[in-house]
Amino acid sequence: MPRPYPKEFRRDVVAVARRGEAPIKQIARDFGIAESCLRNWLRDADEDDSRPATARSESVELREAHRRIRLLEQENEVLRRAAAYLSQAQLPKRLYPLVSELAADGIPVVVTCRVLKLARQPYYRWLAAPVGARELEQAYLADALFDAHRDDPEFGHRLLADEAARAGLVACDRTVWRICSDNGWWSVFGKKRGRAAGKRVGPPAHDDLVQRHFRADGPNRLWLWDITEHRTNEGKVYLCAIKDVFSNRIVGYSISDRMTSHIAVNALASAVQRRGDVAGCVVHGDRGSQFRSRKVLRELARHDLVGSMGQVASAGDNAAMESFFSLLQKNGLNRRRWTTREELRLAIIVWIERTYHRRRRQARLGRLTPIEYETINTPQVALAA
Repeated sequence: MPRPYPKEFRRDVVAVARRGEAPIKQIARDFGIAESCLRNWLRDADEDDSRPATARSESVELREAHRRIRLLEQENEVLRRAAAYLSQAQLPKRLYPLVSELAADGIPVVVTCRVLKLARQPYYRWLAAPVGARELEQAYLADALFDAHRDDPEFGHRLLADEAARAGLVACDRTVWRICSDNGWWSVFGKKRGRAAGKRVGPPAHDDLVQRHFRADGPNRLWLWDITEHRTNEGKVYLCAIKDVFSNRIVGYSISDRMTSHIAVNALASAVQRRGDVAGCVVHGDRGSQFRSRKVLRELARHDLVGSMGQVASAGDNAAMESFFSLLQKNGLNRRRWTTREELRLAIIVWIERTYHRRRRQARLGRLTPIEYETINTPQVALAA
């Protein structure tokens, strides 16, 4: 396939042909092109001239808009890949390998460096020599320290530095400590280092006062609470609900997009506000971090409530609450997909207050709803609402 002629050449040939000083056949022969090719050029030029100037300007603007859109897409891709790269744990945060990966995917180096605010010359120097002399020295030193640590695990970082110096690799104690710390090469006689080092000790768990006996001879004697979650297109929604075992009524709940101690505190405050005098009521749940937080303990003590917790990884210790959540998920939440958190929030509230409390009859309550059961068996008018 022959190469296309340059635009400037085509424009000049068309200008000569339009002057009419010679026949088209002769002009085509003089410029070394086919007569049909010249006639096509003339036709295209006539169409371009007949096109309004506004259309030509719009075409230029459209090309410029496409160029800007392509540039924005490249910049967004750089930011997305950089965020994913920097979020990886336990990896050296060097951006030069990312620049190379993006360049291999078709994103220019100049765009990547401009978005990430990197200078191009250091990048090209790194590209020519990815492993510098300093990195090589550090690698040799780490090799020697590892060999010394493997031979004598009881040595601390200072003795390891001495062993490395004997091998001809001299480094200061601080550098040796940093390398040993990064790789976890500690003396076997040193202090144990774990994820909990330096953290405050959490409050102790409550004793199990229920022992799977989910019965109560009156309201506000035994409450169960737990947290469940459900997905939406915007993210997860978390529900913390509190159930009174006497009537199976949900006496308090809180809905949030984060599963923190605040959701448990808000649910407890809602239950206390609805029920009034709740002093001495046992509040039973699992050993989740939300229920063991200091904020929840302060809220329990403020209202004279008694905490109770089941064993770890034992769902049966809070089976009555788990059954309520299973009912909620199967009959209300799993029947469709939810677009927004607010939509799911309203659906949860409507199902609890209208369907579960006032329409769903339970065999344990004598085929009564929780509201009807409390109305019949509780003299206080406040609990009948």
